[in-house]
Amino acid sequence: MTNNQLQSIVSRIERQEAERADIAESIKEIYLEAKSNGFDPKIIKKIIAMRKQDADKRMREQALIDTYMAALGMLADLPLGQSAVEREFA
Repeated sequence: MTNNQLQSIVSRIERQEAERADIAESIKEIYLEAKSNGFDPKIIKKIIAMRKQDADKRMREQALIDTYMAALGMLADLPLGQSAVEREFA
């Protein structure tokens, strides 16, 4: 490897790092815009993460979350959860 090759590699990495910083700042601004329009940025981030997942994986994960929440009594205030509680104690 020559000095020119090394310089080229370092320069390309530095350019990419600068572009990544610019993109990160743009994304941050979009989240601020969403928040100023009344949207919750945390929820938007979760939705974006979910959209990246395979649909089957997402459904399996959601089913597991629902199962755990039901076991912890966290769904008891929903109509379906209320029905399950009523059946449990009937």
